[in-house]
Amino acid sequence: MPTFVDRVVLHAAAGDGGHGCASIHREKYKPLGGPDGGNGGRGGDIRLVVDPGVTTLLDFHFHPHRRATSGRPGQGSNKSGADGEDLVLPVPDGTVVLTPDGDEIVDLVGVGSSYVLAQGGRGGRGNAALASTRRKAPGFAELGEPGESLDAVLELKSVADVALVGYPSAGKSSLVSVLSAAKPKIADYPFTTLVPNLGVAQVGDLPPYTVADVPGLIPGASQGRGLGLEFLRHIERCSVIVHVLDCATLEPDRDPLSDLDTISSELAAYATDLTDRPRLVVLNKIDVPDARDLAELVTPDLRARGLEVFALSTATRQGVRQLSLRLATMVAEYRRLSPVASATRIVLRPRAVDEVEFKVRALGDGFVVTGAKPLRWVRQTDFTNDEAIGYLADRLARLGVEAELAKLGAQPGAEVTIGDVTFDWEPTLSGQSALAQYAADRADESAGVATVGGSGGRRAAEPVMGPRGTDDRLRTSVRLTRAERMARRAGGLVDDDEAEAAFGAALVDADAAEFAGGAATNVSGGRDAGWDDAVWAAGEDGSSDAGTSGGWEDDDDWEDDEDAGDGPSVVWVGPDGREITGTAPGHGWAGGEPVDRNED
Repeated sequence: MPTFVDRVVLHAAAGDGGHGCASIHREKYKPLGGPDGGNGGRGGDIRLVVDPGVTTLLDFHFHPHRRATSGRPGQGSNKSGADGEDLVLPVPDGTVVLTPDGDEIVDLVGVGSSYVLAQGGRGGRGNAALASTRRKAPGFAELGEPGESLDAVLELKSVADVALVGYPSAGKSSLVSVLSAAKPKIADYPFTTLVPNLGVAQVGDLPPYTVADVPGLIPGASQGRGLGLEFLRHIERCSVIVHVLDCATLEPDRDPLSDLDTISSELAAYATDLTDRPRLVVLNKIDVPDARDLAELVTPDLRARGLEVFALSTATRQGVRQLSLRLATMVAEYRRLSPVASATRIVLRPRAVDEVEFKVRALGDGFVVTGAKPLRWVRQTDFTNDEAIGYLADRLARLGVEAELAKLGAQPGAEVTIGDVTFDWEPTLSGQSALAQYAADRADESAGVATVGGSGGRRAAEPVMGPRGTDDRLRTSVRLTRAERMARRAGGLVDDDEAEAAFGAALVDADAAEFAGGAATNVSGGRDAGWDDAVWAAGEDGSSDAGTSGGWEDDDDWEDDEDAGDGPSVVWVGPDGREITGTAPGHGWAGGEPVDRNED
């Protein structure tokens, strides 16, 4: 069972946004309450945070799949859905986030550094948020946007001050055990150390420092021999590199100088340049008599290369304190000259003013539209709702997608792909205008007609129709017109054409008209052609016989007519032209003239 893991593949999935709600407010005495659908909640993010209490990626090794919670859907009565909770993943200091192809995304250094690895999806808007002056009661809502889902590689680069490198069985793990309180595995066979060992050392009044034991390197490690260069990432951040050379090796083709040259060449083959780091050499195992003689023999040659040399024995601890003091001094000096490490800064990159929001390119017989906005709009569209599809078409037209398609020569019925959705393009009014304008411009170019400002030589385009959103049901209304109501009430004209012609006739001038008993006269003084004199003549003699042609049958009919809010309002005028309060003809008064107040 592994106890140290420094490289894992993390499968991260952020939370999806909650769907918006399409709801209409229902309440007593409020038949048209309006839309009240709430918005969906935002999906949870996945964030990586540097935690000083975490030293390995072992937890991600056993649980590589991580998913944040999704947002809740919206509800009626303008209730928005709850946001999903962010998933915070603690990582060790020095964790590097890479793409599966090896491109670096972010380097998390410093306690508290954080990075949003996967962004949660936006919540869909409810129909209350989609309402406007032109669309007062939308019958649809937006869907929640899916959260980001990706694979990321997490690599741990230990933040160690001192890195020990050398051949296998050179005594690196033994040196870590005597410099610090760490207890790494120690054995008398090669490649005992399979993972880096970390230890914290302190000597005297100097500040403490960390020591990392890197697994042994052999010739050809840069080509993958042995453990390869897999663990060399742990020495990229070190302050000092210590070459541990085995002076007691029994292999005939090895000696301290050749071992140093081999390890140096393998380090040079590593991608990161480590030549600027301070170095020193440790000649180990001098407790063996032959090893001490060999150490004394090669020390002048190593110093001639400009390297500090320390001969010691981890078994007897001879020379260990002097080495520890020197390492603490070098680390303190390196820290003083190096810039202070700070937490990863969050960089905000606002969108440029002239940034292109979408691109359209031809692909075979169709077209492909790319861009963050069109892709998000398509993801949030409910394609089972025709009104939602029309709303998407309007948004794409306002963004300029249809004009760009027309410019590229797209014809109605062409296949257009946005994200995972492919549909047949049927241009809206703006798209039709763009097609007509494009065809006219092409015709002008082919005919050699020079145009200035796009106006000269322009061909007649097809007429622009009314705005989108008109309701065909209004064209088939069966509601009676005023002329029809007047004709029906008067019992006269019933034909629509005749009624319109009658009410369109000129009225008689008031000064030239004479009052005649029982005649229907307009307030302006003219006789209304929509009234039948025979209807009112029956009332001059006070007769209220139901059989009289055109007369009122009973009081209920009269009251119903008076209560009709859409019919004419009638007052009674006496012979002197003044209004008289009284009853209908045949109900106690005769000789007056009914007057229509609702003039056209």
